[in-house]
Amino acid sequence: MTPESHPAATDTGRPSGSTGPQTTRRTDSAREIVGKNFSGTIVSSVRTFGRGVGMARESVGGAVSDLARGRFQWQEMLVQAWRLVTVTAFPAILMAVPFGVIVSVQVGNLIHNLGADSLIGATGGLGVIKQGAPLATGFLLGGAGAAAIAADLGARTIREEIDALNTMGISPVHRLVIPRMVAMLLVAPLLNILVIFVGIVAGYLVAIGGQGVTPGSYWAAFGSFTTAADVWVSLLKAVIFGFLVVVIACQRGLEAKGGPRGVADAVNAAVVLSIVAIVIVNLVMTQVTTMFLPTRLA
Repeated sequence: MTPESHPAATDTGRPSGSTGPQTTRRTDSAREIVGKNFSGTIVSSVRTFGRGVGMARESVGGAVSDLARGRFQWQEMLVQAWRLVTVTAFPAILMAVPFGVIVSVQVGNLIHNLGADSLIGATGGLGVIKQGAPLATGFLLGGAGAAAIAADLGARTIREEIDALNTMGISPVHRLVIPRMVAMLLVAPLLNILVIFVGIVAGYLVAIGGQGVTPGSYWAAFGSFTTAADVWVSLLKAVIFGFLVVVIACQRGLEAKGGPRGVADAVNAAVVLSIVAIVIVNLVMTQVTTMFLPTRLA
């Protein structure tokens, strides 16, 4: 048999059955697809962020304009505020108790080992006011509140109620978004105050009953280290978190599509984005307030 008639004799070193060029082409195609998907995701995220900023700007300007012209939807705002209260008030109490207890127990044990039991009131109170209350408020609003708003607006969108409003020349932002935004900004600080009160009382009861701290020393330390600025910063955080939540939830709801599955996706996206935004903004605000408003004796 001649070398030309044997298939293996014509091989130049590549194993029989190898598809080197095809494998290379497939790899390049996969990389191209991944690159396009990644770049598409980045572009889509930037566009979504831009639409959110635009809605926030339009909502704030529209709220001022509606109040000045007497066209503000007071009834819708009160209905939405009550709805937010009903879905967040009781869970806020349930969340505030563990926050106060955990802060008091963990910090109290450390301070007890250092022999500074009289400072438990200061550390427990500051922990609840500065971090526990605004985060609990934000998570409640970003969970229950964002889900309620996104589900409501998403259902209206897939039922083509939003298209009907646009056809009649009624702005969905003025009719639906602005009342919900004002309701959220009204409920957020009230919910924050509720969490502060319940959290501090829970921490106080644990410190007095389980850690042997006297009531006088607890409140003396709390009053010495807690300032009015700490409370105002906590309320400001709650308001900012509420604003982020309502903008994200309204945008996701108004952009829902694809039937009931689209509403579910809008609710899921609203909750996840709200929680992520709250965590990031809280980190930034904590660093800024620590730089300009350090803890000091009142």
